Amino acid sequence: MRDVFSDTVCALGEGPLWHPTEQALYWFDILGMRLYRRKGAEETFWEFDEHVSAAGWVEDGQLLIASETALSHFDTATGESTFLQPLESDNSVTRSNDGRADPWGGLWIGTMGKNAEPKAGAIYRYVEGTLHKLFDKITISNAICFAPDHSCAYFTDTRKRKVLRVALDADGFPDAKPELFVDLTQDELNPDGAVVDADGKLWVAQWGASRVACYDTDGRFERAINVPAVQTSCPAFGGPDLGTLFITTAAVGLDPAGPNDGMTFAVDAGTTGQKEHQIIL
Repeated sequence: MRDVFSDTVCALGEGPLWHPTEQALYWFDILGMRLYRRKGAEETFWEFDEHVSAAGWVEDGQLLIASETALSHFDTATGESTFLQPLESDNSVTRSNDGRADPWGGLWIGTMGKNAEPKAGAIYRYVEGTLHKLFDKITISNAICFAPDHSCAYFTDTRKRKVLRVALDADGFPDAKPELFVDLTQDELNPDGAVVDADGKLWVAQWGASRVACYDTDGRFERAINVPAVQTSCPAFGGPDLGTLFITTAAVGLDPAGPNDGMTFAVDAGTTGQKEHQIIL
């Protein structure tokens, strides 16, 4: 199966999140400042007054959302956001980008310059009401995801074309210097969003290459799933058995854009993903 899941065209589709109790997919159009949800055949959206990019699920109808300037508790029934924590709100250059809930109930969230200004971004961890800066001087933060045994996290600076792995301590904080996991410089591939399946394999969208590639636990290329859109941005496992790989794409910068660019796809991945971790506020 390689089907169009949503034919809504996003300028910059990102941050797909399968809500395991709602059995619904959420995703963002960062440049369109919208959050989308599709449950069954019903698709709805919410508009914001600034860029929104990533989320974690708290309960049914409740998300923790990362935006250009803040982390907020969002109620999908009312459409109301409750401010929790500023996120580089004093820096007009940056916005939030890739992020994912961690196994301890926190949220890792990256920032970047709105025009990809060099080294303007960082990666943070929000947990127990406190925002911690983990890594800085990042141009395009991406590929934030976690091993199923909770031993490590992955992330990348897309511009450097290297996916890094960092060991985590018992509380979910980095416990060593990040190490190289996958080097895509020779192939001139651009790692974007990523997710880890239940077997510990990394699935990373490769911007501009029309695909999501799978790497084994040693960082060796295993296989790729091609997508009929140029700019794949982020994958997420979901569906009743967590066997569907949802993939967001982007239409921004394509002249002309193809008929499928910016749409969201659903693929039978032939494997099982991890259940997305629940945010604990």
